[in-house]
Amino acid sequence: MLLDECVPRPLKHELPGHHVSTVVDMGWSSGRNAELLTLWSAPGFVGLSRWTRTSSIQASGIAVVVLIARTNRLKELRPLAPALLQALDRIQPGQLVRVGA
Repeated sequence: MLLDECVPRPLKHELPGHHVSTVVDMGWSSGRNAELLTLWSAPGFVGLSRWTRTSSIQASGIAVVVLIARTNRLKELRPLAPALLQALDRIQPGQLVRVGA
């Protein structure tokens, strides 16, 4: 799984049982969304991002989970972790799933 730059890195500790990297860990910071979709298309990547262009996601064949919260601060995202874990269990390549209000 790959966390986009807009997602706080410590969120990866809320996702037990998943191998989680960040865009920064991978050396892909400041990449444009189109470039990131190409990089993310490696097998097994699920992206957590604010990006929501469904047609590009479907064409890329990756799975993307969009976290919906008032801010992207960890204290706002941490309560979404249980629903996020459920989404990760059922998401398929080419899907975009929204988690949160």
